[in-house]
Amino acid sequence: MTDKRLEGQTAIVTGAARGIGRAIIREFAASGANVVINHITDTCLAKDLAEEVSNEFGVRTLVVRANVADYEQVTTLIQETIRAFNRIDILINNAGITRDKTIKKMTKEQWDEVIHVNLDSVFNCTRQVLPYMIERNRGRIVSLSSFVALAGNFGQANYAATKAGIIGFTKTVALEVARNNITVNAICPGFIDTDMLQNVPEEIRRSLIERIPLGRFGKPEEVAACIRYIVSEADYMTGQAISLNGGVYI
Repeated sequence: MTDKRLEGQTAIVTGAARGIGRAIIREFAASGANVVINHITDTCLAKDLAEEVSNEFGVRTLVVRANVADYEQVTTLIQETIRAFNRIDILINNAGITRDKTIKKMTKEQWDEVIHVNLDSVFNCTRQVLPYMIERNRGRIVSLSSFVALAGNFGQANYAATKAGIIGFTKTVALEVARNNITVNAICPGFIDTDMLQNVPEEIRRSLIERIPLGRFGKPEEVAACIRYIVSEADYMTGQAISLNGGVYI
């Protein structure tokens, strides 16, 4: 029997058309949640995903194209969600990019782009869903950080800064909204087998696997399952940064 712990709830997932975001949408829909699939460039993938989970799990879906680095576009995303579902129970801040260069070669544009997409988006979305969660006296927010926030990674100063910022943001907002029965957590995945990683040359993939004590890359579905647990069962967990990295950084 399918677990319907999230039945009737509405979840927004940013950057949801592929990879980890796609897996989260499927996990939530399987648990009964109505899902808002945010994307910026993957219209066909997002629409296909919406049709797929609607047919398979019988949930309602909404596809919204919005650049979550832009505050006004996030306003539109939130307004469309409220019009469609009249509630927001869950926010997953998943959207993110990389623009890898050593700090000696990194341009100001590469720094700014990653900061805007990875970190500004978390503020933009969190700030704008909170009034609706506070009104209902309940909400669940999870943001995607990374083990790179804790360990650093060569050529990723911009990415590491955003992911570390997410952890600090998470801990602070968790303190501010706990009185409203809203939990705010972060998850710090390791190397997850998404399109981004599949495009890495095979010899580099092998070297990365050698760094992982469990000897394999993580699966998007494993990240999604952990997040589903956080939003549906971990009611006493807030302000935490959960590592899910195969032991690559302990």
